Amino acid sequence: MWLSEMNNLSIETGVTERNRRPFFIVLGLFFLPLVLAFAVYYGSNWRPSGTTNKGDLINPAISLPLVKLLTSEGEITNDRFLRGDWSLVYLGDGSCDQPCRDALFSMRQAFQLLGKDMTRIKRVFLYAGNITDPAFFLAQHTDLMKVNIDAAAGHQLLEVFPDDKGVPALKSGKIYIVDPLGNLMMAYIPDTDPRNIYQDLKKLLSLSHIG
Repeated sequence: MWLSEMNNLSIETGVTERNRRPFFIVLGLFFLPLVLAFAVYYGSNWRPSGTTNKGDLINPAISLPLVKLLTSEGEITNDRFLRGDWSLVYLGDGSCDQPCRDALFSMRQAFQLLGKDMTRIKRVFLYAGNITDPAFFLAQHTDLMKVNIDAAAGHQLLEVFPDDKGVPALKSGKIYIVDPLGNLMMAYIPDTDPRNIYQDLKKLLSLSHIG
């Protein structure tokens, strides 16, 4: 009798396992591409052959610290102000000389070329010192987020930006792309054609399901 009960238990267990197997297969098929995509994007040096990005890929991507900083309007940012959306970021002095103005203009042009996707992008000017020509920003860049980095938290943020052959990021004149997770992932040399930034952003936005 006990042998019969054991056989019945084995049959029931086998049936249960067979019933569960399709569920786990479907679950695996759902999550596996996601896991692989993240592993490839953030955890390896692999890139598809024929990659046509115009900017310099920062590999591995650099996670920016969560910091609260003071804006030019005297408000304190949320510590996630470089998260949630894609960000175009420029670092420079608050006096914003001509190269600075050219870079901000390139950011604005790339931004405007995106059309309806503009809502997924924010432009950020991280500056040291004081804004000496507020009329320029009021006339040319009303929707630009201007954030001061003179405080200790600003230095903490600035430290993770890579130097350019010994030139500090604050002096490099580069434009950066930050993804919605707060990862510094691409950089553009001064005088980059804004269409290059636009083309990279358009590809990133078409592939991204976040931000």
